[in-house]
Amino acid sequence: MKLWIWAEILAATAWIVVMASIVNADSIDDAIAAFNDGGYSEAVRLMRPDAGEGDATTQHNLGLMYAKGLGAQQDYAKAARWYDNAAELGLAEAQKNIGVMCEKGLGVRQYHAEAARWYRKAAEQGDANAQNNIGVMYEKGLGIPQNYVEAILWYREAAEQGFAAAQYNLGLMYFRGLGVPQDYHEMARLFRKAAEQGLAEAQANLGFMYGKGLGVAQNYVEAHKWFNLASDAGFASAAVRRDKIEKSMAPTQIMEAQQLAREWKLNKKK
Repeated sequence: MKLWIWAEILAATAWIVVMASIVNADSIDDAIAAFNDGGYSEAVRLMRPDAGEGDATTQHNLGLMYAKGLGAQQDYAKAARWYDNAAELGLAEAQKNIGVMCEKGLGVRQYHAEAARWYRKAAEQGDANAQNNIGVMYEKGLGIPQNYVEAILWYREAAEQGFAAAQYNLGLMYFRGLGVPQDYHEMARLFRKAAEQGLAEAQANLGFMYGKGLGVAQNYVEAHKWFNLASDAGFASAAVRRDKIEKSMAPTQIMEAQQLAREWKLNKKK
């Protein structure tokens, strides 16, 4: 029997989320205040002097503004330049973000080896996002020799910090038996951790595992619940699986699963 696990590994790109990534510094309090008030053009104007004087935090933040096109025209080349300046000064967030730019070819030529170099620098400073990303590079053999043991090491570092994408990716390694012995129970445990944080891919896979009794006791109610949540999060194929599994469920079970999904979403909002 072929197992249908959604097996795309996840590389997170933090530069996309500007507001969550702004780094505070006493020297740019006014710029931060302007940013928080929605005065993006003013924030950019206030950032430029400190960025030009070599303040790594300000350089990184200015890079974020150019990357997202907030307060200035979107310009990946300028974003990459400011990220690179801050990264050279040792700022982990900037090292991770210039790594993303190099990996995706945004504002710079696509260069996987350079992306891996920057991810490693940020990962060694404890950045969970970068740890996951260098794990992806090792798993795929992008810019560095493919090495499943190294991929496992970095996924685990990030997973232990609670990084959902790394928990999911590590679970996939246990599913495939890459760098670790195949272990469906450990896979299910890791998928649950990521699913509880709202990662749709993990929710869909956890639903599949409950439906098949793979690494967990077979439970159609739990399967339906996780498929439903993944579907609501935009994972379209999860709805197909949910509807299919309903054919094996009693109406009371379907109602129970729907109620559990509603309760889960309410608890996440609190």
